[in-house]
Amino acid sequence: MELVQILVLALVQALTEFLPVSSSGHLGLIGFLFGWDYQGVTFDLALHFGTLLAVLAYYRRDLTTIAVALLTRDRSEHGRAQHRLGFGLALGILPAVIVGLAMGEETANALRVPTLIAVNLIAFGILLGFADRAGSRDRGILDLSIKEALLIGAAQALALIPGTSRSGVTMTAGLFLGLDRHEAARYSFLMGVPVTAAACAHGALELYKSGESFAWADFAIGAAVAAVAGVACIHFLLHFLRRLGLMPFVWYRIALGLFVLGLVYLR
Repeated sequence: MELVQILVLALVQALTEFLPVSSSGHLGLIGFLFGWDYQGVTFDLALHFGTLLAVLAYYRRDLTTIAVALLTRDRSEHGRAQHRLGFGLALGILPAVIVGLAMGEETANALRVPTLIAVNLIAFGILLGFADRAGSRDRGILDLSIKEALLIGAAQALALIPGTSRSGVTMTAGLFLGLDRHEAARYSFLMGVPVTAAACAHGALELYKSGESFAWADFAIGAAVAAVAGVACIHFLLHFLRRLGLMPFVWYRIALGLFVLGLVYLR
């Protein structure tokens, strides 16, 4: 891969993995707009590994607290709440794993078409806007029950369809359950840790079993750029939500979806 292509894809992954606008959709659209071939599973693995490192770095204190709660028997109210949070995050991975294994790689690649991406950008963007307006926004992530964690996990499985947005659909579910915007984003990012780690582990195992060689330099550059830019993007989004809310992202999704549909059908 050319260095420019590596840098562009890594930056797009970092920006769109955390913003509620669909990273898989944008990566597919970038290839469509620039005429680039699909970058391949190996480079996808590098990009997701980079954004996983970004979340681990940014939320290291939260993740440490959750891990301690899961490994100890703190019976205080706070300890039980942290334990429930960690257990819910762990269980939330199940729907995405089940759906991902059922889909398989061929089906996943077949879904990377501009029309489907555009429709999902618009449809799930409108749903995000409705959730932002309808939600009570008076709860925090420690208030979520195990059942509610599974509901958000089920929503996360929808993000396997390009254009949906993992962060967007989980934030939508969180808002419908009464989380405020900041807490919905925080829970979305934390829930992304186990599912992204599982996806990276599965991808690495499949790569090892295939015996295919790949460019380590491309992998390292892509992962490093995605990690650094990812930390900056998380910080930006959390501050942006406090000041301007989610509607700018809703309008962006709708505008981008309409633009892509125009390109597809007016060519």
